[in-house]
Amino acid sequence: MEITFTKEQYEDLLKLVYLGNWMVNAHRLSYEETDQFNELESYIFSFAKDAGLEFYSDYAEEFDTYYPTREFEEDTDIEKYMDEYSEETFWDELIHALAGRDFIEKYGELVTRKMSPEEQFKKLQPFIDKYEEEFEKHGIDNLVIKK
Repeated sequence: MEITFTKEQYEDLLKLVYLGNWMVNAHRLSYEETDQFNELESYIFSFAKDAGLEFYSDYAEEFDTYYPTREFEEDTDIEKYMDEYSEETFWDELIHALAGRDFIEKYGELVTRKMSPEEQFKKLQPFIDKYEEEFEKHGIDNLVIKK
């Protein structure tokens, strides 16, 4: 198989591969990383010189791997995408965790397990709406930890 990219498309491919690998592996310890994605990232970055983007890739002989350079991380807009993703997932996870907690607290775990998915969604949604509205207005200003 042969795929042809413009220089701009290849740069976008570098970004997508980097971001995808980051999403899969950033939260893992190095020995827990998913090798198949690290290997694919290395393979894609190995063509950077051919695309005229050699400053975005470097080679570590001791590991026989290509990796993104600091210049790639600093000169492209990937940090912006990473920040946007982290920000959005933070709020989404927080809202759903708190809404789920309140939902179980109100209806009980045994009762909620017997609900149909439609009923669960309908009864959970007001809790989600409450936290979405709260965090949209106040961020974490009103969030406290009780003992």
